[in-house]
Amino acid sequence: MLSIFKKKKIDNSLSAFTSGRVIPIEELKDGVFSSKVLGDGLAIYSENDEVVSPGDGEVVTVMNTTKHAVGIKMKSGVEILLHVGIDTVSMQGEGFNLFVDEGDKVKKGDKLITFNSELIKQKGLIDAVVMVATNSDEFNNIKYNTNIDAISKETVIAEI
Repeated sequence: MLSIFKKKKIDNSLSAFTSGRVIPIEELKDGVFSSKVLGDGLAIYSENDEVVSPGDGEVVTVMNTTKHAVGIKMKSGVEILLHVGIDTVSMQGEGFNLFVDEGDKVKKGDKLITFNSELIKQKGLIDAVVMVATNSDEFNNIKYNTNIDAISKETVIAEI
């Protein structure tokens, strides 16, 4: 069979969206993400204060005022929320820069958000970057790779 007629295999893995220590979402010290009310996922304590897209998809949600969160519908259909810090909405965008808008197509590694983790900590807030699959009820077979040190854009942190 000619290779041009073969279906391309879609890469459904998600790469690290920042470099740092990956922890199970249950280990976060909050009442929302750790209880998985928004969906299952994980968190990374960032070493480089930058959030990139973990795979190819389309930006479906952007917190324009507070600049602390982005939602992406991945090519696999899973919808993820990338959220910088816990209770950082209270910072009203201070220390955050946003690089995407709703409707933007993103590729793995595209820059989404930069932030100042030191400022987050100075405000007494948790600086972990959280990723949740907001439609994890439809994708209940996601395997999360936690308790590892991840390299942004390289380390596979989830397999769908």
